[in-house]
Amino acid sequence: MPSTDELVSKTPAHVVLSVVAPAHNESGNIEPLVAEVEPGARAAAEVLSSGGHPSFEFVVVDDGSTDDTADRVRALMSTRPWLRLVRMQDTPPGRGNGQSAAFHAGFRAARGAWIASLDADLQNDPADLPALARALVEHGADLAQGDRSRNRQDNWVKRRGSEVGRLFRRLLLGDHVRDTGCSLRILRRSDAVRLPLEFKGMHRFIPITVVKLGGTIVECEVTHRARHTGETKYGQLGIAKRAIPGLIDCFAVIWMAGRRRPVIGVEEGSSVTAEAKPPAHAAHHPTGAER
Repeated sequence: MPSTDELVSKTPAHVVLSVVAPAHNESGNIEPLVAEVEPGARAAAEVLSSGGHPSFEFVVVDDGSTDDTADRVRALMSTRPWLRLVRMQDTPPGRGNGQSAAFHAGFRAARGAWIASLDADLQNDPADLPALARALVEHGADLAQGDRSRNRQDNWVKRRGSEVGRLFRRLLLGDHVRDTGCSLRILRRSDAVRLPLEFKGMHRFIPITVVKLGGTIVECEVTHRARHTGETKYGQLGIAKRAIPGLIDCFAVIWMAGRRRPVIGVEEGSSVTAEAKPPAHAAHHPTGAER
């Protein structure tokens, strides 16, 4: 069985969009999630397609589930060739490796030119994917980031914790994205596999990291729904326990940005580069609320 690292180079050109969702004990949400992703992903792939048959895939990353999440996915795969299952390895007993690690595995297993990410708890609405795809095309951006600010359905602790984290990121990183914690986004696969998501908590810094890598982003207002089944798996801590690690993570991002070095290489006698060069000019496309 190939690992996700071995799948990195296997990117069939016919797959336009890969949707990736980490899942930890989401058995009750899998069937409705798959049913909702199919029309949203298909429509988004049509927007992003530059011609030909726009295809998509849905990659569910089972992050150490102790329920029958994986079995539910397998059962649905029998009639859905576009549905795939990636299972995280070496997970702590009863727990997952975390959302950042799960995204890392899913992004590297994805075969589309574009990758959409979302949570498996049904709080993100896959029906918003076509609007994100249209924003990418209209702005010529590399990442479309969902913004739940006006529709947030989380509890008071999570909302206040997000506000504190946003303040830290703005002051320390110059990150003005309104809702960087929203998992609903679409980005280029070439950028997704360069993100340092093997480090805990780095999924909260995906937009600013794409900018640091030379990419452009656009923010889009999206819906947010209350969880109906299961329990919150990621980010169950109180404000203080969420804020302090978030502050430390900000300093870690600053350190990594200062240590980043060019990685472009050209083979002699060939015009092929070892890695695609990022855009020379990076610009942040703000939402109307930021203008």
